[in-house]
Amino acid sequence: MKGFKTGVENINSYVIILGKKYSEKNLRLITGKKDVSCHTENIPEEMLLLCETIEDPLRLPYMLETFYTMQIKNEKAFHFSLLRVQVDSDLRMHEDIQKCQQRKYVAETLEKLLYGELMLGGEVPEIDDAY
Repeated sequence: MKGFKTGVENINSYVIILGKKYSEKNLRLITGKKDVSCHTENIPEEMLLLCETIEDPLRLPYMLETFYTMQIKNEKAFHFSLLRVQVDSDLRMHEDIQKCQQRKYVAETLEKLLYGELMLGGEVPEIDDAY
């Protein structure tokens, strides 16, 4: 059994990684890869944790310190994961407004916590007086 050897198996649209079930759709969104089934062992812990949190946004209050103190392997890739969740949530808002608002809130809160501001916040940047 191939999935048993690597600790990964596909069940419909879910992927099991080290005994935990993740939505394949959410993993694709977070990693930015169209096919995650071949790359599951390369998905960093912080991205798996983000996947768990956007699948159950009510976990966020309990995960803040974990994210804040976590050693993120690739800051830029993780930041783009947060941005992809925000953009996807905006684009799918008509499908399930509450779910999308919660997912976007998770991504925005983590972006503010880890990076200090929102890249897609819609805020007008300050004009440098040097010009």
